Amino acid sequence: MTVVAVLGRGVVPVDTPILRADDLGAVRGDGVFETIHVRGREPWQLDAHLDRMWRSAVRLELPMPARAELVELAGQACDAWPLSMEGALRLVCTRGPEAGGPPSVWATLSEINERQLRGRRAGVTVRTLSLGFAVDARSTAPALLAGAKTLSYAVNMACLRWAAAQRADDVLWVSGDGYALEAPTATLVWLVDGVLCTVPPESTGVLAGTTAGYLLARAGELGWAAEERLIRPAELAAAQGVWLTSSARGPAEIRELDGVPMGPSVETPRVAKLLGFPT
Repeated sequence: MTVVAVLGRGVVPVDTPILRADDLGAVRGDGVFETIHVRGREPWQLDAHLDRMWRSAVRLELPMPARAELVELAGQACDAWPLSMEGALRLVCTRGPEAGGPPSVWATLSEINERQLRGRRAGVTVRTLSLGFAVDARSTAPALLAGAKTLSYAVNMACLRWAAAQRADDVLWVSGDGYALEAPTATLVWLVDGVLCTVPPESTGVLAGTTAGYLLARAGELGWAAEERLIRPAELAAAQGVWLTSSARGPAEIRELDGVPMGPSVETPRVAKLLGFPT
């Protein structure tokens, strides 16, 4: 099941053409997007996602519609969705036609796919893959668009295909100097000695995860402190729990990293409950 809504037009049939062939989002990946978990027809953490979408657009110098228009667009898609079904809402804004013109803005709302559900329920096996540059290289080079969530996901998808060829579910990117960074579509979170941690986005250039941010902001409800810090992949074996978190999948526990078994963690059900994700 899929719902499609277009800015200024509302919900349209799923086979409605909505993008010009010369749109820079299609030919250059020049645009931004957010994927938002929908529960009870409500987009979860919509404000946080729109905040990140705007930060991404600023880095791309990308014109955006009014925030209220995107809120309305999200609502139109959600209103057409079954009340009892969770879903993944994607908001997209491109730079528009190559010759100039208004941005193309639309939303899709689809079911959570089986791969995401499996990761949430059974955990994931992960392989590390080096990006080849130092952990702080991107933070000092604004043109590299560190921390921006853009439509340019060809590398991300290639890495997931590589993982599948290695009989793994996902990838953990590592800096050239050996620090864990993030996954192609998820944020790394781990628990060690009562401290819930994630990688610092400002100094590393990783995408600041909305789900991870929500979790760390409420870590005290589980009796934990929260901190941003660097870690090397081998050190994750000593953690009391390691997760890849994302908006649609929720918390997916890493059960194996580069062939080394990890978990299951007794904390995973508590983490999922705090985030409000079905298990």
